[in-house]
Amino acid sequence: MPVVSAEAVVPVDPATAFAVSQTTGAVRRRWDPFISEQHFLDGAEAAAKDVRTFTRQRFGFSMVSRYVSYAPPRNVGMVMETGPWFFTKLGGGWRFTEVPDGTLAVWKYNFSCRPTWIAPIAEWIGVRVLGFEIRRRLAGFVRGCSDPQVLEEVRRTAH
Repeated sequence: MPVVSAEAVVPVDPATAFAVSQTTGAVRRRWDPFISEQHFLDGAEAAAKDVRTFTRQRFGFSMVSRYVSYAPPRNVGMVMETGPWFFTKLGGGWRFTEVPDGTLAVWKYNFSCRPTWIAPIAEWIGVRVLGFEIRRRLAGFVRGCSDPQVLEEVRRTAH
């Protein structure tokens, strides 16, 4: 199963980095170039283990995913339950580790494609396309961790 990953250091502590990564709505769209729409499902009002979300990617692809881990401020993981026809499986995890300059954010995704007869080619392409998207998304996250409006929202909603 192919794996794509990206990492960056952001100038905030792990709790703040984690909180930025879990923003929703207009605040999320300020930093996350991947999504055009995202919301919780099944009446959930906040992220947690087993919470499901709907996400529409900027080109129109959509998926329902489920949090399989939710451990603030260190990591979060998800798996796709339904999504684009060409994915058999898709899962991802984001990890946040304190480093001298702030927080090291490491984002990893794994996936497999269908149909099986074209999977080797589709996965080769997928590594490049998804890798590009993850790097682009992480660059947005880096900007979000320095964006005064995003940081103010994170501070405002902190429990």
